[in-house]
Amino acid sequence: MLGIYNYTVILTYFGMLVSFTGLTFAIQGDLRTALTCLMISGVCDMFDGKIASTMERTAREKRFGIQIDSLSDLICFGVLPAVIVWRLSGGHTAAFYISGLYLLCTLIRLAWFNVDEEERQETSDGAREVYLGLPVTMSALFLPAVLGIGRALGLPLGKLAAGLLLLMGAAFLTPFRLKKPALLGKLGMLAAGSAGLIVVLAGVDP
Repeated sequence: MLGIYNYTVILTYFGMLVSFTGLTFAIQGDLRTALTCLMISGVCDMFDGKIASTMERTAREKRFGIQIDSLSDLICFGVLPAVIVWRLSGGHTAAFYISGLYLLCTLIRLAWFNVDEEERQETSDGAREVYLGLPVTMSALFLPAVLGIGRALGLPLGKLAAGLLLLMGAAFLTPFRLKKPALLGKLGMLAAGSAGLIVVLAGVDP
């Protein structure tokens, strides 16, 4: 079979399948479950690199890992948030175009990251310490958290979510330096996103 098959890619594959499940729920209007799937995929992506680093991989296996991770991220943190926000807006035309623009920014960001990461690995054996621009994975934190805050404040969630997509899309392509979070930072972000999700699960209507 084509591909690389070892334990380093299992979490990536699982996260992608969870996001596909979330897409089916989002299309049907079950945004609570869709947002939960987004968060689960975010957790998978948060730790798949750590798992991959436990195995001594060949250059080809590393290149495959870069590609498969970004392809999965396009579904998990590009397509799924875009569909959630479009469905949350009730299918509004403006939200459709904003979601499409966000998805395009995600695609460009991930393609650039693949090129940059392969070049970095040619000259360095260590793990990445700094990102340029906002990682697309952050949508799994920001979308539930902002929707939770918006719901608590009684704000229009559809417009709020569409505005968030615009900001995140711009941040994906803006080359500011962002230090890669350590384990404690990842756990803090997970807690913040989970808190927002809990508020959202109390009642998001399409």
